[in-house]
Amino acid sequence: MTNELRQESQREIHREHPDYRRRRETWKTYADLYAGGDQLKAYAERYLVPRQKEPRDVYAERLLRVFYENHAGSIVDWYTATLFRREPVVAFEGGFEASRGFYNEFMEDCDRKGTSFAEFFRARFIEAAVFGRSHIVVDFPRVDRQMETRAEEDAGGASRAYLAGYSPQELINWSLDEHGRYEWVVLRTTQIVKPKVEESKWQVLTRWLYYDRENYQVWERMKPQESWGMFEGLEDGTHPGKIELKASGRHGLAKLRCVPVFDLAVPEGLWLMNRAGLLQLEHFNKSNALSWALTMGLFAMPVIYSEREWNQMVGESYYIQLGPQDKFGWTEPQGNVYQIAHANLERLRDEIYRVCWLMQSGGPLGGGGTQSGVSKQWDFAITEEVLRAYGDAVKEAMKRVLKAVDAAREDSVAVSVTGMDEFQIGDFGGQLAEAQKLLGMGIESPTLKKEVYKTLALQYLSDAPQETKDRIVREIEQQS
Repeated sequence: MTNELRQESQREIHREHPDYRRRRETWKTYADLYAGGDQLKAYAERYLVPRQKEPRDVYAERLLRVFYENHAGSIVDWYTATLFRREPVVAFEGGFEASRGFYNEFMEDCDRKGTSFAEFFRARFIEAAVFGRSHIVVDFPRVDRQMETRAEEDAGGASRAYLAGYSPQELINWSLDEHGRYEWVVLRTTQIVKPKVEESKWQVLTRWLYYDRENYQVWERMKPQESWGMFEGLEDGTHPGKIELKASGRHGLAKLRCVPVFDLAVPEGLWLMNRAGLLQLEHFNKSNALSWALTMGLFAMPVIYSEREWNQMVGESYYIQLGPQDKFGWTEPQGNVYQIAHANLERLRDEIYRVCWLMQSGGPLGGGGTQSGVSKQWDFAITEEVLRAYGDAVKEAMKRVLKAVDAAREDSVAVSVTGMDEFQIGDFGGQLAEAQKLLGMGIESPTLKKEVYKTLALQYLSDAPQETKDRIVREIEQQS
């Protein structure tokens, strides 16, 4: 690479897409709202709105007392747990025995970190629910020499595809063609490292990954971390520093002329945190305001009704002397505004669940509402349709990733992803009864029977190892 090209590449990786710049603050807010706890409290000043002309010391005390009722995070986790309660059924047909062995291993460890394929996409779905989308990179181990045969690739581990997940906060720049496919992307990650144990100072390692349709580049910059609070400030890519090109070459999908980045995206209308975020912020400010008012109401101020000059000290260790016509009392709010605030908080809470299609919850998940059984069943039918839409998005992303792996490895394996469309606790019994009725109709079709048997077996054994599932599928296919 020439010096001019290297300098141009170094300048390019710093640039950020206009959409990224427009939404990065929103993504930061949504990440804090989802996580809650210490993460939100550390940045509470971003979200707790000060009163007009509020004294700084009073606002500082309110920040110390801040708390957060995390309804939005509970909703995201409920959808994730319900959607992945039964793992999606992934089946591979055709190909060689060695290929099936790879996919069995891949389903159990898809990222070389011991993460199963379903668990990997569970994490990607959470990102999609919080940020609107998530990104998956299909990669292959880098080798130092050219492999001549497929057997040599398998023996050297060069064909061992693996996945890596990135959030929208890490995809900083990209370009799309007329069909909406990536032409190139830039991913930026930041982490705190200590290259050597004996070193006393931690370092901030920023890494840029560039992918186009054929090539990749890895750029890195190491900077000392002056303080823990500097961690975020070093992520924006604007600070000067020596950036070095660590690796470059052709990536695993180069022969497909495809950028190895795939999206799990949900439509704007199904972006959960975007629907609930503003309501959650309003609820956060109202609940903290009410809590502060109640706390202040516990420390009532004394009131002295007297025409004499008052100069006595008042406190737990003092006494006061009143004249015959003097009166003493305490300020105490009547509570009307507290009742209004409490009712408003309940309405905001219910609205958060309503806009996320959880009306049957009657507020918090599992809450005891006053709806009839039929009404709650109808409301959950709406929730089920939303869950199916999420399931379709996850399955489509899974298929695109697996087909890309298959095309890159040239395995000629037929991939199917099913499931994630039934969410009732007793739904398998219903499926079994419906399957029995279907088979009892006397339809003379061996193919229909095999497909029904495979669907039921894989649904029931959704947690079984992929090798066991493939063996069951082959045995069903071999039946006459």
